[in-house]
Amino acid sequence: MKRTLLKGILYGTTLAIARGLKKNTEAIKQAGNIDCVAQIMLKDGSIARHYVFKGGRMVDTRGSVYDGEAQVNLVFQDVDTALGFLSLKPDYHTIVHDAKNFKAAVLGDSELCVWFMHLMNMIASGTQKMGTTMPDGCTRLTTNTNGGPMFVYVKDNKIVRMTPIDFDDSDAESWTIKARGKTFTPLRQGVINPHAQGLKSTVYSDKRILYPMKRVDFDPNGERNPQNRGKSGYERISWEEATDIVANEIKRQRKVHGPGSIAMAFGSHHQWGNVGYYLSALLRFGNLIGFTRVVPNPDSWEGWYWGAMHHFGNSMRVGIPGHYGLVEDCLKEAEMIVFWSSDPESTNGYASGLEGTQRRFWAKELGIDFVHIDPNLNATAQLYGGRWIPVKPGTDPALAIAIMNVWVNEDLYDKDYVEGRTTGFDEWKAYLLGEEDGVPKTPEWQEKETGVQAHVVRALARAWGKKKTYLAAGGLGTGFGGACRNATGSQWARNMILMMAMQGWGKPGVNFGNLQAGTPLDHYFYFPGYAEGGISGELNFTACAVNNYQRMPHVLTMNPVKQMIPRQRLADAIVNGKASGYIWDGSSAEAQFAEFQYPMPGYSPVHMIYRYGSSSFGTIANSDRWVDMYRHDSLECVVNQSIWLEGEAEFADIILPACTSFERYDISDWGNSGGYIHHNTDQLNHRTVVFQHKCIEPLGESKSDYDIFTAVLNKLGLGAMFTEGCSELDWCKRVFESSDLPNYVSWKKFIKKGYHVIPPAPENLRTPAYFRWFAEDRFKDVPEPMPLPSQWSDIAGKGLQTPSGKIEFVSTTIQRNDPNNPERPALNRYVPSWEGTQTTELYDKYPLQLLTSHSRYTFHTYGDGKDSTLNDIPDHRVCIDGYYYWVLRMNPIDARARGLQHHDLVRVHNGRGSVVCAVDVSPLMAPGTLKSWESCAEVDLFEDPRFGRVDRGGSLNLLTPERPQVKNTEGMGSNSCLVEVEKWSYANEELVRA
Repeated sequence: MKRTLLKGILYGTTLAIARGLKKNTEAIKQAGNIDCVAQIMLKDGSIARHYVFKGGRMVDTRGSVYDGEAQVNLVFQDVDTALGFLSLKPDYHTIVHDAKNFKAAVLGDSELCVWFMHLMNMIASGTQKMGTTMPDGCTRLTTNTNGGPMFVYVKDNKIVRMTPIDFDDSDAESWTIKARGKTFTPLRQGVINPHAQGLKSTVYSDKRILYPMKRVDFDPNGERNPQNRGKSGYERISWEEATDIVANEIKRQRKVHGPGSIAMAFGSHHQWGNVGYYLSALLRFGNLIGFTRVVPNPDSWEGWYWGAMHHFGNSMRVGIPGHYGLVEDCLKEAEMIVFWSSDPESTNGYASGLEGTQRRFWAKELGIDFVHIDPNLNATAQLYGGRWIPVKPGTDPALAIAIMNVWVNEDLYDKDYVEGRTTGFDEWKAYLLGEEDGVPKTPEWQEKETGVQAHVVRALARAWGKKKTYLAAGGLGTGFGGACRNATGSQWARNMILMMAMQGWGKPGVNFGNLQAGTPLDHYFYFPGYAEGGISGELNFTACAVNNYQRMPHVLTMNPVKQMIPRQRLADAIVNGKASGYIWDGSSAEAQFAEFQYPMPGYSPVHMIYRYGSSSFGTIANSDRWVDMYRHDSLECVVNQSIWLEGEAEFADIILPACTSFERYDISDWGNSGGYIHHNTDQLNHRTVVFQHKCIEPLGESKSDYDIFTAVLNKLGLGAMFTEGCSELDWCKRVFESSDLPNYVSWKKFIKKGYHVIPPAPENLRTPAYFRWFAEDRFKDVPEPMPLPSQWSDIAGKGLQTPSGKIEFVSTTIQRNDPNNPERPALNRYVPSWEGTQTTELYDKYPLQLLTSHSRYTFHTYGDGKDSTLNDIPDHRVCIDGYYYWVLRMNPIDARARGLQHHDLVRVHNGRGSVVCAVDVSPLMAPGTLKSWESCAEVDLFEDPRFGRVDRGGSLNLLTPERPQVKNTEGMGSNSCLVEVEKWSYANEELVRA
């Protein structure tokens, strides 16, 4: 019976292919002009059918085993295996198991194997209607971005316009919060970031890379001339030649140098999605070729991971507090919010758009007081008002310690909480009062250091100690950016935890947050975030094992190369031939203490870099080192897979043109990062899963990252293993089916409409306020899978991920594992910045402190440059003599002292380099402090006879220090950067590339 059924399916496949190649547009396109013979058969040859394709059409040849040589053979061990694979509703658990255990195999030319499997999937899927036809003849499609979801209106294969999504009556209802006699319900609209609004212009940018290119003086079979990277130009080549060069170089590296000689590097984030993200397709590709891992540092969370975590745990949240239920608690209970290095109107939390703005207006409506501690009167302070307390960069820990000194002296702290829920307070109190060193840490003690007058500190401490106060630490309110990214960043983040412990963290109205996160959404609805690994099958460096692998069975991939290089030390590793570092591993608080070395015994040093995604020059500390790295003799080949000709793309030997997310399929949950910030979708007012339509065809000859990886792997015989027979659209469907969405909407309806709003939690099932369970010494009652089972110090479910199970004023993990480190003592003493006002000799030479924070207008480097409409925002770039310069903000006092006027060109410089910017003279900056963004995508280096190598693209990270925040960490200290500024004029009309 089963054998008869299989024969019928194989015959029916013939009819389905013939019909599909007449009516299915996508299948006709996939068939192309391919000549191929494909065969589906049992291993013993007892049942078989072959299909002959000529010029994209199929000729039905009856018979069993093909009497010639089929280019593609889909071979099954037995009838049951074949029926499982050929089912219209396949069970992927069984399919993946059978494939892994060789009960099924695809044999033949890799490119044709992938072609045939994609064609079969397209025919099985049939024609699929996507998008909504509009009255003006446009088709309304959807996409998701780092800045939020959008409607994309397309006509004649061209994007006409983009708008935020407006939710209609068919979408789920919004949540409502009742607080202090008022009722609050959010707008029925997705509110997106500025950089999302400018993406149409980047799609059609003149800087798009539309064809594969090779550096003109790079010969893979001869002279490679690495010294000319970034100087010499490029010539167009075919995809066939480009993928040949890349695949042959991968093979050469393996044979000549051995495992480890290929490193894979990527920028800080790229395009949104579960298929195209770097933790998904890129990791799967890398695992299949084997690579030296360039280990990222938690660059937005440095002080929390390397410092704060050691007082309360939360390693799996990168050391930041959670945020369940905090919007409702804040609106109902809080009396004041202290925004400390927190500018959510600029950073918008994390990938969440302007969703929190309305909620902060509600707080003002309720009479909640706002205080802003920041060297810059930032956008949040400007919008909402409140008291601004400017503080010298890097001195924030001294201010925090002085506030706590007042609390102790005036009994303004929660003694019962400290007694019952913390350890080590007596030692901390002794330090505050000066009993340890003879120096009481009073407001007067900190005044010279911070620039904040003692009476202001005392007034703030008293107001804070007498009111139920939320502490907004960093852009997310519970971490992210700001003061955690300088020399004293770990001290500051540690003090934030200790301050809240003294005020009764977790009691009503006393918590972390700035109303950016903590909305009452449904946290139990499963849809994977990008950190869950997408299609990677990678279990070690993604959160795939938590949910994704069980929900979406797919073949695991494993990188056999154990060698690693810290991201911030990559240049050192290449130029010096060695490097060491400390790993980012959220599974424990202890993993970060173990130093690792490059090169690792048994592995080759790196001789090839395969680079993907946005530029790193604007996000890596002292990134001028990267120029020397790319030009080093030991680096034999650099491949860059990029969308735009910017940053590091211009230092490549081979450039592979990737398309934008508007030109490929993907699927995602708005703002959902998954493993890194568990349930961070509660930054949103409406949790929204988005189908990312392929809105237009890829421009020029650009391809999706997925298709580029497939093309390279086809030439290594690994294309079928990489794709599992799936196109990007097929993977999107598998992600959809792995989630809870099919219980609410069909695939057909979902891809037509393009999004689905997940209903909020019913009021009686809302997640409780974060840390309330800890304050009340109850079992944990919020849905986060941390600590791990072995990390509870006593009874599982009670307490914290610390050895004591309590908040520790003196960190046990530091005391145990790094006891002799004067820069990170177990008791969090104030240690002045290693690049600040107390570094006298350096400060005399470079008396201005440069802050390079997360940008208001880009998502790291994604969005900047590229002829984007964002360039026309004078707060971002200023056009002078036809060139768009990066903006540097400076106080009028500092500008007058240097003879500078608004929008003068200036040279910002120190011993690490020189960058030309346009100065924005503004009283919003505290004197002695400069403010700009860290996220410049442009690097425009030229040789100046007076100063050597100068950049006019605005990449201020050329000037920032590569030194870690504290010894024995990899924490960036980029916001501890002393510079001088002077008026600029060009020495020559024609610039010589540097």
